[in-house]
Amino acid sequence: MKVLLIGANGQLGSDLFKVFQAAGDAVVPVTHAQLDVCSEDRLAEIMAHAKPDVVVSTAAFHKVEECEEKPAQAFQVNGTGAMILALACQRSGAVLANFSTDYVFDGSKSGPYEETDLPSPLNVYGVSKLVGEYLVAAYAERRFVIRTCGLYGIAGSRGRGGNFVETMLKKAMAGEAIRVVDDQVLTPTYTADLAVATRRLILTGNYGLYHISSEGQCSWYEFARYIFESAGLEAKLSPVKSSEFASPVKRPANSVLSKAKLRALGVPIPPWKDALSRYLKERSRRNAIAPPVSVS
Repeated sequence: MKVLLIGANGQLGSDLFKVFQAAGDAVVPVTHAQLDVCSEDRLAEIMAHAKPDVVVSTAAFHKVEECEEKPAQAFQVNGTGAMILALACQRSGAVLANFSTDYVFDGSKSGPYEETDLPSPLNVYGVSKLVGEYLVAAYAERRFVIRTCGLYGIAGSRGRGGNFVETMLKKAMAGEAIRVVDDQVLTPTYTADLAVATRRLILTGNYGLYHISSEGQCSWYEFARYIFESAGLEAKLSPVKSSEFASPVKRPANSVLSKAKLRALGVPIPPWKDALSRYLKERSRRNAIAPPVSVS
């Protein structure tokens, strides 16, 4: 199949590109610099040239603190941008796969969230992504809306904004005291695994709303502790409550997503501990083959 991949050089986009390319798909990669999803004319131009069977978009305004400060921009990108993509795909007959977030929920549920659970976002980012979900559902018949959470990937470790794993490793190696919340539960998700599951889901042709994240759950503190354990690092790590961190953004206490609907289609995704081990191995491999930096 021919895939137009929007956000192809991002943390998730980089892994999606590898997965589609390795499977023999014809991939047309597009970066944010090449396309603003809010530009109907530019999107129409790219769609006419690429003629994709599937459009996969990772485009988002996802810095949650900035979303609180710039709500109009958040709704423009996450809401209007998603609608523009949906309309373009509907006109061309292409399938749309668009990513959303666990932040559409308020985190008050005691167990994992199902796709049928009523959303109740706590912050501007969550509301804007939920608006995007509704607009994609309204305007694109052949669509996948994929909620995920706790993403980390190799591209994020190579200078594109970082990720939680890299932040923890950096702090530990610097000997810093590290305080991590233990009252927010999630499922850390390796973008390489998310990319594989996304392609498999698209191939089922069962359109709709899906949750895709690694299996299992942990608190952010437990995740940090396992990062250090897996990396063989001693760290000055201590658990704290989220109330001890001053933040303008309310975050859900429970971000665990049920994958029962995904499993029913025969699409597996590995446990988060297994995923982290593979990420650390790939990270080490890449660091070992990185070219030396010349010093003049």
